[in-house]
Amino acid sequence: MAPTLAMSITGVAAAALLGRAATLAYVVAGVGVALVAYGFARLSAEFAGAGSVYAFVGGALGARAGFVAGWALLGTYLIFPVVSIAAIAIFAQALFRSAGIAAHPAWLPPALVGWALVWLIASRSILTAARTLLLFEVASVALILVLMAIIVGKLALGGAPEGRGLTGDVFDLPPGTSLSTLALASTFGFLSFAGFESAGSLGEESTDPKRMVPRSMAVAIGFGAVFYVLCVAVQTLGFGTDAAGVRAFVASPAPLGELAATYVGSGMADALDLAAIISAIGAGLGCASVGARMLYALSRDRLLDERLSGVSATGAPAGGLAFVMVLDLVILVIFGAARAEPFDVFFYFATIGTLSLLAMYVMTNAAALRFLGARGARAELLLPVAGIAVAGYVLYHHIWPVPASPYDAFPYVVAGWLAVGVAVAFARAR
Repeated sequence: MAPTLAMSITGVAAAALLGRAATLAYVVAGVGVALVAYGFARLSAEFAGAGSVYAFVGGALGARAGFVAGWALLGTYLIFPVVSIAAIAIFAQALFRSAGIAAHPAWLPPALVGWALVWLIASRSILTAARTLLLFEVASVALILVLMAIIVGKLALGGAPEGRGLTGDVFDLPPGTSLSTLALASTFGFLSFAGFESAGSLGEESTDPKRMVPRSMAVAIGFGAVFYVLCVAVQTLGFGTDAAGVRAFVASPAPLGELAATYVGSGMADALDLAAIISAIGAGLGCASVGARMLYALSRDRLLDERLSGVSATGAPAGGLAFVMVLDLVILVIFGAARAEPFDVFFYFATIGTLSLLAMYVMTNAAALRFLGARGARAELLLPVAGIAVAGYVLYHHIWPVPASPYDAFPYVVAGWLAVGVAVAFARAR
């Protein structure tokens, strides 16, 4: 899930919609993802495959439904590496400015370096890469926890900037904030949890996947729910819950780094920017790996070009990985040539990918309903129903009320992608 990256950037978007109550977006997302994940856990304890939901949903609802669910997940993980690589560029810019290397650094060069690193690591053994990046992520999270403790200590005991202190306002919606706005903001909370389901794509590589995959999902979500809520609350308090503090939070390109500079010093700010870069590389690795394995599974079953099922000597799905990385390179170069801001690249593709992910959540929980009902587990049926309701509600509020441009177009981009998947599924003779 790359929690360091998530907490280094997504809180800004939630604060832009909810102000001082940005924390509530993560509370809603945490509860929603926990409900959604129950269906994943039950299905992954029964089915294991490189195609993740392609196998889960296919096993419960049939091959065509499985393909459409897999197509929705593939839509997310084809473009999510762009999101992670844009984040590498964002925090590289922040680090260059803070270290005095460049006042106005271009974002595309560090993005291309990040892209090359992601491809290099993803092409190696997944076990070595995962262990290395997990170690870096744990160290980065520990650094954030230290910063959070310092901020809370100064807010409580003195030493914080004038007018800032501990308050419960972080859970108080500003007057006039609607539930639809809260649902829209929770998308960025869902984005922060995105990745828990990626464990399913290692169903043919992990040891004892029917036990370890659902366990890893539960651990990741449980940790994320606590860490995200606390971290966004502390960030909001650190900037201040008044109007000026909210504006500063929303305008910050690297909020954790800015808070570190304010409450500790520039050295810790640089360390956190570097930690965010490493976390973004890890997120890119995860996304590219899942996308490659989805392509491998679909092409192995001759639903896509069979060349995408090639595997390298390291065990990596080389054909699928090459497709994902070349596609993302084209996207990065196009947006770089158009002089787009990396923040826009991040949130545009993050929103599109999350919407496709939410659609897949609905399909997977529908499969879990069928699976549990067939086994007579009636007492459990309420949880996937609740998961469908949460994901469906957030999806609905991306369409109505109509969000600002270009976000108003993104649901239709995802709908078009899903329509292609449905057409392909029903065009198959078998």
